[in-house]
Amino acid sequence: MSSKKGYDLIGDIHGHANDLIELLKELGYEDSEGYFKHLDRKVIFLGDFIDRGINQKRVLDIVMPMVKAGSALAVMGNHEFNALSFHTRDPNNPSAWLRDRNDKNISQHIAFLNDYCSPKNKKALDDVLSFFKSLPLWLELDGIRVIHACWRDDIIESIHPMLNADNSMTNEFFIAANTKNSLEYNAIETLLKGSEFKLPDGISFFDKDGHERNEVRVRWWLNEAQDLGEIAFGRYDKHITEISINKENLIGYQEDAPPVFIGHYWLNDKPEPLANNIACLDYSVAKNGRLVAYRWNGELSLSKDNFAYI
Repeated sequence: MSSKKGYDLIGDIHGHANDLIELLKELGYEDSEGYFKHLDRKVIFLGDFIDRGINQKRVLDIVMPMVKAGSALAVMGNHEFNALSFHTRDPNNPSAWLRDRNDKNISQHIAFLNDYCSPKNKKALDDVLSFFKSLPLWLELDGIRVIHACWRDDIIESIHPMLNADNSMTNEFFIAANTKNSLEYNAIETLLKGSEFKLPDGISFFDKDGHERNEVRVRWWLNEAQDLGEIAFGRYDKHITEISINKENLIGYQEDAPPVFIGHYWLNDKPEPLANNIACLDYSVAKNGRLVAYRWNGELSLSKDNFAYI
């Protein structure tokens, strides 16, 4: 056992409060004094608390007191960023919102709206949005790194001076991050939503919802690959998987770099490290999968034996 602190990192919850409670109890946390706590360990949540599941408010009624009391830390997920944008007026066009209230975005956010958007819940909505705004984009502590989707040293270095001291967004950064093609927008797209490979002109595919796409989400941590099929998330036809990859197309994550924990990617296999120092903790709880945690005790090389799940 290392002298470093012990952390229990928990992946995307998406409104599944019963699974969260069961997992916390399985990890040895007890509901005492109004929040879950452990004698000598601390939770780190990887974001995406909301949308999809049926217990949005109940999840946050568990998470927020833990963070406030110091028994948990958390980073921002893309769903928290989207929620902030959905509920914030565009300062350059006060009749509009930073995130369009179209049918697609409302449908994705409807479970949250059902729990929070009534007149009697206005204070609860204000409180939870303030909590979202306070979340750092990443954590780096005691020898580990935590980010929702993608660790990019170059992007993190470029935006770090623009953030608050705790890596949370300033209001100026947040507004700019809703302006397409700005530095801030591109940073959020990568750090919270993952790195993508732009397909050559004339090549595209249709996603599960029937939308045409010309970018493929990739396994950004890989240091070696010959073709797109090796680094792409998901299954694609040969005309995509056989596209050649050059070294400059790879982001990579060095094998001697600190362990990094991510969520976001809707995995569905048995939980295990993606590399010796990379672990994804999103195993699709919102799609009849598992709510997954990793019990980190100071090790530099991550182990499949340290995963816990419901």
